[in-house]
Amino acid sequence: MTTSPKLGNISPFIPAGQDVEKAIAFYEQQLGFTTVYREGAPVTMAIVKRDSAQIVLQQNDDKHLAEWTTFRIQVEQIEQLYQEFQAKGGIMIHPNGKLQTKPWGTKEFAVIDLAGVCITFYEPDSN
Repeated sequence: MTTSPKLGNISPFIPAGQDVEKAIAFYEQQLGFTTVYREGAPVTMAIVKRDSAQIVLQQNDDKHLAEWTTFRIQVEQIEQLYQEFQAKGGIMIHPNGKLQTKPWGTKEFAVIDLAGVCITFYEPDSN
């Protein structure tokens, strides 16, 4: 009997701006990620991870590219994650991305990193 292929997590490569160390600090201090890899001196690429979510930060200061880069991360306990970010000042939360239930059946909120990349955290709505 054959088994069907199954897709797993994705690890997006995203522009991190000119200062990758600054981007790393943002992901660690504001979003709770841990750095698992650094490359270069100064750092030109890094991998940050939180639970199963992994993001590759690449030195790239193309603001246009960063502002058009967006991806979604599925989470459990989204209200708690939102409160965690709010407790850190909430400055990373997109002005139009407050926690809310969407018509397509998810609770979600969005953050903007230092380079301008938009990350949406979402959870399927259980109601």
